[in-house]
Amino acid sequence: MQKFSIVDGQLLQARQVPSPNCNQRATGEVLELLVIHNISLPPREYGGGYIEQFFQNSLDVDQHPYFASIKDLHVSAHLLITRIGEVVQFVNFKDRAWHAGVSNYKDRRDCNDFSIGIELEGCDDEAFTQQQYQVLAQVSTALQSAYPLINVENTHGHSDIAPGRKTDPGDSFDWKKYRDLWVGKVNSSSS
Repeated sequence: MQKFSIVDGQLLQARQVPSPNCNQRATGEVLELLVIHNISLPPREYGGGYIEQFFQNSLDVDQHPYFASIKDLHVSAHLLITRIGEVVQFVNFKDRAWHAGVSNYKDRRDCNDFSIGIELEGCDDEAFTQQQYQVLAQVSTALQSAYPLINVENTHGHSDIAPGRKTDPGDSFDWKKYRDLWVGKVNSSSS
């Protein structure tokens, strides 16, 4: 089982694909929220590298009719976990990825300021893979080690911080499975 580690805001085991869709966090900002998202491009299709292109503002709109509707969006996430469990890092954890949009958590607006965003390759109503749950739990454990306020209680879906506007990670995301795997990894690493 792979162990993930974070050094200077970088997940060492992730493939690095820098996105321009980020900026610096405010000085002294403390990371305290982990946001789980999902994405598939085109919708309900997996693989193809389109997510990476989208986060790098290099998506060829001629490749699929749907792409024209998102061509002017400039968004990113810190990480993407693919269907096969590969991890791609787009934004250093020290920086502010543009993943949450208009959002609110514990009466604080603009969750991008104090959160880390992880995209799972998938959609709201299709099951995520066992590899994704395993890797997400391992990455979450590494994040908690590096940023102690990021824990099970401070981990939510995009739909929780942007209700009515966002629905991801959706009803097919098994929160219990994810949390049990995460807590199990935290407990086994501390014993």
